[in-house]
Amino acid sequence: MKKTDPTPSPANNELDSFDGDGRHRALAYLAGQVGTPPSACPERSRRVRPRVNMHLHSFFSFNTLGYSPSHIAWEAHRAGLYAVGLCDFDVLDGLEEFLQAGMTLGLRVAVNLETRAYVKEYAEVDINSPGEHGVTYIMGAGFPRSPAAGSPAAMTLASLRRQADERNQALAQRINTRLPEIALDYDQDVLPLSPGGCPTERHLIRAYRLKAESQFPSHDKLYAFWSKVMKQPVATLDKLSARVPAMEDAIRSALAKRGGIGYELPTAKTFPCVDDFIAWVLACEAIPMVTWLDGASAGEQDLRAMLNCLRTKGACALNIIPDRNHNIADAATRAGKLKKLDDVVRAAEQLEMPINIGTEMNKEGQPFVDDTECEALRPYHEAFLRGARIMVGQSLLARYAGFSYAGSAARAEFAQDIRRKNRLFDTVGSLPPLTAPQADRLEAIGHDRALACLRDSAVRGQWVL
Repeated sequence: MKKTDPTPSPANNELDSFDGDGRHRALAYLAGQVGTPPSACPERSRRVRPRVNMHLHSFFSFNTLGYSPSHIAWEAHRAGLYAVGLCDFDVLDGLEEFLQAGMTLGLRVAVNLETRAYVKEYAEVDINSPGEHGVTYIMGAGFPRSPAAGSPAAMTLASLRRQADERNQALAQRINTRLPEIALDYDQDVLPLSPGGCPTERHLIRAYRLKAESQFPSHDKLYAFWSKVMKQPVATLDKLSARVPAMEDAIRSALAKRGGIGYELPTAKTFPCVDDFIAWVLACEAIPMVTWLDGASAGEQDLRAMLNCLRTKGACALNIIPDRNHNIADAATRAGKLKKLDDVVRAAEQLEMPINIGTEMNKEGQPFVDDTECEALRPYHEAFLRGARIMVGQSLLARYAGFSYAGSAARAEFAQDIRRKNRLFDTVGSLPPLTAPQADRLEAIGHDRALACLRDSAVRGQWVL
């Protein structure tokens, strides 16, 4: 889907402010200018099959348009999405903002976290981080809240942030040594680019682009510099520079990716152990989630083995980015990737693993929402929608009733009957979007009564608060 143009309004300028109070005021103003949220309108939902995006990065990690959690919620509201999920790297900084924005705008919402982890069983092969043996992208989904300050879970979350920062600083030091002309001061040049003080590799690359532009103010000198670094003709750079995201991707390839001047092969100590990450997600009452790229790597080719390996460790859902598996120009490549997509969806459904989908929006060209009505994705529309409802149900049940999808209470009630468990979380997630007064009521009545209320509401298909 082509992204809609932002609504002209002075408040839009504040939606992406690094000041949280400013974002809150801007969203409140915009919400006051509109009527019934498209996502909550029964007439609309009868006319249009629902669309979801449960994997969107905000500026707390990296969003290619600089969107805050509030801005993502606003665009989801404008697009009439059935459900939307925030997903940042290594941080939960946007959690409360996003959940509150969902209530303000009448959206079903969930909050996820993504990182990279090391899987010792795959130490000799790629999984889904190309060229990096044993490294997998992995997620926690439906976090009900941030860990309590001082808790072991909070310390683990802080360690994720610290490891990411250490990787970035080490990368910057290697690049600075090789390119002293644009050497960065990490504290002054990189940290201010991220509102939460946890910049990603993409922020680092942006800082190098900006530093080069300040050091070489003439185009001729700037292009000559990058031409040498990238081993690209000046004419190519002239075209790239017209599109900042494309230019930054090219710089990233030359500086930070495999073969780049600052790249260093990861080891078992570079990223957290996948077992530890999954244990942390469970401790946070969220859902450990496998991620899948495209089925081409040695690790993903034996799909069942990979899923079973991570399921044994506690993972119980699957994330897919559909756009990279069907939005492909070459017909033969597209056909092969669509076959792999079909394989992974079928495998997940047979294992009763909910499927989480989204577009990320941390790279130019990624759509705001997948068109699951297109020919390639239509067969999976219901599976994708069901997965989104389960993630929303998880967010509600874990936050207000202390009843998480992978928690001890759910295990005691459902044992191995995953289908019945999925049905409960699905029906709770299909309830109308939660309002702030309803949330306050659920908080006030306590976990046991809230659980009964959520179950009763799910049976009735409407809130009974």
